[in-house]
Amino acid sequence: MKGGGRGRGPGRFRTVGRALRLPVTGPARGIRRATHAHGAGESGLGKLIELHAVNGAGDVMITVALASTVFFSVPTDEARGRVALYLAITMAPFTLLAPVIGPILDRVPHGRRAAMATAMAARALLALVLSGAVITGSIEMYPAALGVLVASKAYGVVRSAVVPRLLPPAFSLVKANSRVTLGGLLATGAAAPVGAGLQQLGPRWPLYGAFVLFVAGTFLSFTLPHKVDSAKGEDTALLAADEAHLHGPHRKPVKRPGLRTVGTAVTHALAANAAVRCLTGFLIFFLAFLLREHPMTGQSAAVSLGIVGVAAGAGNALGTAVGAWLRSRAPEIIIVTVLAGVLAAAVTAAVFFGAVLVAGLAAVAGFAQALAKLSLDALIQRDVPELVRTSAFARSETLLQVAWVLGGAVGIAMPLNGTLGLAVGAAIVAAGWLTTVRGLIASARHGGARARVA
Repeated sequence: MKGGGRGRGPGRFRTVGRALRLPVTGPARGIRRATHAHGAGESGLGKLIELHAVNGAGDVMITVALASTVFFSVPTDEARGRVALYLAITMAPFTLLAPVIGPILDRVPHGRRAAMATAMAARALLALVLSGAVITGSIEMYPAALGVLVASKAYGVVRSAVVPRLLPPAFSLVKANSRVTLGGLLATGAAAPVGAGLQQLGPRWPLYGAFVLFVAGTFLSFTLPHKVDSAKGEDTALLAADEAHLHGPHRKPVKRPGLRTVGTAVTHALAANAAVRCLTGFLIFFLAFLLREHPMTGQSAAVSLGIVGVAAGAGNALGTAVGAWLRSRAPEIIIVTVLAGVLAAAVTAAVFFGAVLVAGLAAVAGFAQALAKLSLDALIQRDVPELVRTSAFARSETLLQVAWVLGGAVGIAMPLNGTLGLAVGAAIVAAGWLTTVRGLIASARHGGARARVA
């Protein structure tokens, strides 16, 4: 009897322990099954999805802290000056540094895991620097924020180079990118309310949360397979459509592979994506100030911005999911179609300005940005030789980031007139659509005859 009682004691403790761990281990196992499904676990893509989720959650924590300090804590006129100063001190140098990041990382392809870990560790340390700066409002907040942007960009460039090395069997590059992007979006959506809750404890707490996440990301970077450090067969791509140097899958190779290797379809698609990215940067800053001064009927400024932010995030997630389903079917036509859709939404919102239409425009813009970017990925996969494909991804990301910065600068400078502002947004999209539609449609007509390079 005594022996049986002693035997039941440890059993009870184990049962209680399992019950206490279940709220944590249950969701963790579910997430692991989702990220490692369809061969992603065996190839290592699942670990990259989890790393990117940590990256997105950490970035949104920093965003919450900086937005509260720079934007919400002061009157609107002062906030515009602060945000303009933020762009001038952080985004302007970043725009100059961003094109350099890709070529630098191209020269150290054998240390991709270390590069991703370094980017994570740098942001962890900078989050601690920012935790002091947001209290005092000191000028060191701006160079620290610039460092966060540069480190985030470096991580993004390396991630683009890593994805092709981790493709599971029967996975297209677009589908893999969709998985990774969707994981980051879901983590961002989950971390945003947590960051807002931490902000209620004090402006430092979201940054402490970011520190913990980025430290975890530092260690997760080294769990990626060793093959991501391989650069076998890679070279450097320049984004150009010079017919004298162009050699894609439909042209014979040249003696200097790696130079002028991006086809006309890719450059047209990149210009169209730049227009969408410019629009999203414009909408973020313009609507932030507009809705703060003129919130939606019956809502506070914070709730109004939250509604628009949720709409944009939902549209982006939907676009990512649709892109994974469509894979690489007629990417030129997809880009032309989504640009026409966002142009129609922008014109409608400008003419019949209202809360519902503004939220709808944010959702359509998020959807268009995600689907157009995935279609651009498909074109790079189809038309750019594997020899230089990862380099082409890095340079396209840099150009799109610069377009976002330019759109944001225009959004800050605009007067707070909804109709006028959205008309400017529509003009941005119209310029990109009109200048690329003919080239993309012509490329689609001849695309079926091209051999796939993979």
